[in-house]
Amino acid sequence: MPTRIVEGRKAPDFSLEDAGGKRVSPADFKGKDVIVYFYPKDDTPGCTKEACGFRDYWKELQKAGVVVLGVSADGAASHPAQVLEQIRGEEPGGK
Repeated sequence: MPTRIVEGRKAPDFSLEDAGGKRVSPADFKGKDVIVYFYPKDDTPGCTKEACGFRDYWKELQKAGVVVLGVSADGAASHPAQVLEQIRGEEPGGK
């Protein structure tokens, strides 16, 4: 039976591959506040809307030392670079 992630509680141990092919787990961020958000598919209106919500507060989240992790059922290779750019409020391609 899967373990539930519950707001305010320690996340269960898991490991997933990030867009760069590196394995990432909650233990990598020990001592930091972490926001884990789930979305159904990359580069869709729902994904973009959530990413924009984090973009709007990106500077505040960084100042507070908060880590933002997005999780979808898509493989790591499908995560376009523009998702991180959207969250950071950057122009596509770093322009």
